[in-house]
Amino acid sequence: MLTDAQMLAIATAVARGFEFAGIAVIIVGSVLAMVNLMIAVSGLRKADQGAVHRELVPAFRRTLGRSILTGLELLVAADIIRTVAVEPTLESVLVLGLIVIIRTFLSFSLEVEIDGRWPWQKEDRPK
Repeated sequence: MLTDAQMLAIATAVARGFEFAGIAVIIVGSVLAMVNLMIAVSGLRKADQGAVHRELVPAFRRTLGRSILTGLELLVAADIIRTVAVEPTLESVLVLGLIVIIRTFLSFSLEVEIDGRWPWQKEDRPK
């Protein structure tokens, strides 16, 4: 069996791993979104500049938004692990609750920005 100290060390390492993964997802997703946009924009002729706002910018925002959402989910997972396993105090639970409320608001806001509708609304399907 594992001792309490070993369990605490494992939980701390796992939480750090989730934090690193969350930060990496946000960074890599942001860089990929910018690179894709730059590649697409560099291939446009002057006459096609209107296409940037019609197609490329929304695609950039979707990629960036999805990477931020995924990174936030991983960071919240790290906070949950740390709060439940490492620092189970009333203050840390209250801070976790505030973080989850903020993350939920950010997620809903990003979903509306990305999809143009609330997450619970049905998707418009072409007829």
